[in-house]
Amino acid sequence: MADKENGDEELPRDAKIVKTLLKSMGVSEYEPRVIHQFLELWYRYVVDVLTDAQVYSEHAAKPAIDPDDIMLAIQTKVNFGFSQPPPREVLLELARNRNKVPLPKSIRGPGIPLPPDEDTLISPNYQLAIPSRTQAQADEIEEDEDVEDPNQNSNLNPPQEQKADQQHNTPQRVSFPLAGKRPREI
Repeated sequence: MADKENGDEELPRDAKIVKTLLKSMGVSEYEPRVIHQFLELWYRYVVDVLTDAQVYSEHAAKPAIDPDDIMLAIQTKVNFGFSQPPPREVLLELARNRNKVPLPKSIRGPGIPLPPDEDTLISPNYQLAIPSRTQAQADEIEEDEDVEDPNQNSNLNPPQEQKADQQHNTPQRVSFPLAGKRPREI
């Protein structure tokens, strides 16, 4: 009767098993898609284990998969698929070693205390490329100047040094700090 009230008669047998497992673990409220996610995980795991068991069976030249192949596939999944956390003693030793290193001294000032500038990520971290004029742009500017004042005596052939300077002009790089330097107070 309870199955009909909850709509369990429509669920497949595997979904009912997942629902029963959730109920036995004390999970009373969950979204309906949780059952489908568990079923997907369950099916994927079973397919992976059976595929590995088939590979082991073929490697041993057996005509069919036997329980030993399945146990080997499960053991391989457990050994290489799931990792155990390190023992508590190892974690405590790592924490002790890490905590031996003192924190950097902070800069006293208004607001939130900050570590020294060399220990922060607010130092200059980008550059701006200032594009130089290309030869075509320089020629256009010269033509515009020539058109504006035709009576002015201008040198149509600039000296060789100016041409070389214009051709070898590379963009300049300028960097800006993200934060202003503050004086250190001791």
